[in-house]
Amino acid sequence: MTSQYRAERTLVVVSAGLTRPSSTRLLADRLAAATVAAAGRDGDRVRVRVIELRELAHDITNHLLTGFAPAALGDALEAVASADALIAVTPIFSASYSGLFKSFFDVVEPEALNGKPVLIAATAGTARHSLALEHALRPLFAYLGAVVVPTAVLAASDDWAGAQAQGPLRARIDRAAGELAREMTRRETAAAVDPFTLTTSFEELLAG
Repeated sequence: MTSQYRAERTLVVVSAGLTRPSSTRLLADRLAAATVAAAGRDGDRVRVRVIELRELAHDITNHLLTGFAPAALGDALEAVASADALIAVTPIFSASYSGLFKSFFDVVEPEALNGKPVLIAATAGTARHSLALEHALRPLFAYLGAVVVPTAVLAASDDWAGAQAQGPLRARIDRAAGELAREMTRRETAAAVDPFTLTTSFEELLAG
């Protein structure tokens, strides 16, 4: 049976929410759903993988201390490296991303996000924290070589207060998701990176 889709993509969603339930995870899920829908209109099928950083907090700390990633963290890092696109969502603490969020991206391989489309988003108590997306998150992912879509999404507490208040948030989500879907679907599908693949020949290794 012939697939109705032009291509199949992998979207990885990194959520740094600390509580259950979490407004950070709620925003992440809405962004992912909107991206899947937008990519579907472009003819691509998208598989979503969600990474909850709260579940990896101890592994991230151990990796920072020892330089070795436990199995669960290693699997998450591989998923990020092999994804076609990434959604990264953090709560805002002290006018910036959370420490857990930053620590995770500190252990991502340096080239893993190079050229990868990324949508950045955050949750906060007030819309006054919206500038954190531009002075903290966007520079972080630009440094990592990612292609950050123009629209960043902040969801403040007031954005969840009823259907009328959620209208502007939905509009921002749809705009950002559309931008991410376009960046993702216009690229070749990502190839999984084999960490054991030699990039240097044995002759070069022996020659020093």
